[in-house]
Amino acid sequence: MKKRQSMPTADGFRMPAEYEKQHGCLMIWPQRPGSWGIDRSSAEEAFTQIIRAIASCEMVYLFVGCEAYTRVSDLFADNSNVKAIKVQTDDSWARDTGATFVTNGIERCGIDWEFNAWGGTYDGLYTDYAHDRLVASKICEVLGDAVYDAGGFVLEGGSIHVDGEGTLITTEECLLSPGRNPTMSKREIEEKLKSYFGVTKVIWLPYGIYQDETNGHVDNFCCFFGAGKVLLAWCEDETDPQYERSALAYEILSKETDAKGRAFEIVKLPIPSKPICIEERDLANFVFEEGEDTRDAGERLAASYINFYIANDCVLVPQFGDQNDQTAIEILTACFPGRRIVGIWALDILKGGGNIHCITQQIPEV
Repeated sequence: MKKRQSMPTADGFRMPAEYEKQHGCLMIWPQRPGSWGIDRSSAEEAFTQIIRAIASCEMVYLFVGCEAYTRVSDLFADNSNVKAIKVQTDDSWARDTGATFVTNGIERCGIDWEFNAWGGTYDGLYTDYAHDRLVASKICEVLGDAVYDAGGFVLEGGSIHVDGEGTLITTEECLLSPGRNPTMSKREIEEKLKSYFGVTKVIWLPYGIYQDETNGHVDNFCCFFGAGKVLLAWCEDETDPQYERSALAYEILSKETDAKGRAFEIVKLPIPSKPICIEERDLANFVFEEGEDTRDAGERLAASYINFYIANDCVLVPQFGDQNDQTAIEILTACFPGRRIVGIWALDILKGGGNIHCITQQIPEV
């Protein structure tokens, strides 16, 4: 595996938008008892549905731990678009531990960020993440892609979103968190983003989704769905803590333009109508290791429909058994003409701490 010593932007690379043509994605089979429980059957069923949906139109590179490798390989043996690879990991959040890919139209390279489990010793979610730190380099090795080593700069793939045309959005709540890069100023972090992603403009939103344990990842809150077009998680209930977060973001985006000077078309995508919380019966299934972030009965989860996955011919949308499930499908149908909108039962993934976007890392086509 070749390591590049320069910077992606200087080399003419950029991160493509998620709605551009892609080669496939990286996923990691669920195994951590603190995220997926001792009985992982419901989570595995959700992962299987997602993998098969994505593999209908692109490749899925599936990292699987040693214990489950043979069983999972057999499960997908009928699909040539699923490549199971024996790799030990600490958890299944491929968006955050996998490489972020950039391209110059001819060549594709991965960026290997510093990973500290969403906050390190300050407020990280688990203490042993040695395997997760190797995921980015291993997927690049599988693909035969060169790597830009960003070691020392902490960033997760879910903390940023780009339009592929020079604009990046993120949240202050996440990238300015003391658990990320505390010795760097906001301006210094912004320059880092520009040098790695091929962008010229960074838009900072104050917050992400309420109770997001990743410190407000933008991928659960706001995303591009076209040039000059963004989807924003929305809450109409003024008594809900999410209301102010969404209203502040809307105000900022309404006054902003993208890197090409276009005013934004903002589409509001409602969050579930009622808070979704961990129940007492769920807790009996979890086993937490020492130092791992735990869950409590009644704890509100960061449920959002923004956390969808865009494949080449479809969009996979989380479904929670809420009255807004269908509303989300209808809105996204209008936003993505030409793509099938596929509802995915995602409550078991949400209980694990994330959603569809969190467990998938896109690999662009070259």
